[in-house]
Amino acid sequence: VMAEVLSRARRVAATDTTVLVTGESGTGKEMMAQMLHQLSGRRSKPFVIVDCGAIPATLIDSELIGHERGAFTGAQQRSSGRLAMADGGTVFLDEIGALPRDVQSRLLGCVQEKTISMVGGTRSRKVDVRISAATNRRLEDEVRAGRFREDLFYRLNVVRLEIPPLRDRPEDVRLLAEHFARAAAAEQRKPLQGFTAEAERRLTIYAWPGNIRELEN
Repeated sequence: VMAEVLSRARRVAATDTTVLVTGESGTGKEMMAQMLHQLSGRRSKPFVIVDCGAIPATLIDSELIGHERGAFTGAQQRSSGRLAMADGGTVFLDEIGALPRDVQSRLLGCVQEKTISMVGGTRSRKVDVRISAATNRRLEDEVRAGRFREDLFYRLNVVRLEIPPLRDRPEDVRLLAEHFARAAAAEQRKPLQGFTAEAERRLTIYAWPGNIRELEN
């Protein structure tokens, strides 16, 4: 299953197509976005991450598109914003489903026209960025509930890469476990003995609700 997803990702990486990466928490959506960037012609340019769920709602607008000095209380100096920081490269909008609806309309223009107008500013400027986004929510449901703009959804959902949960690909568990074990052994400078048959059995039958992140940790 993952081989098919990775094959599709490699094909789309060479283009500037907007990609929406979906999947449960811990399945490796950010890693997929990084791979798309590294396989693209933009690899030498910035890969900028915007965690839409971690930035306070009142600051997301400013973080994304920047602000002029004095645009709001506390804006002591001019800030270019993440989209401008990614100029020539890729901006990765993680947990896009958590983006407030009023900010979604501002982002729509950025995605569609590749232009930004800073908070408190009067001029627009072009930015050359590839946009990839990720979410663990079903954006179709968010659109129906009125929490996500339908037009923005269609702009982001050009190519979708859906990463299946680990419980649906048990054949990958041992490969991943061995990889993480080797990395941990090297970090701790300890010899790697491998897994017992019982350990392998338990790894395989467990459902891994936290997916790859849980397995690694």
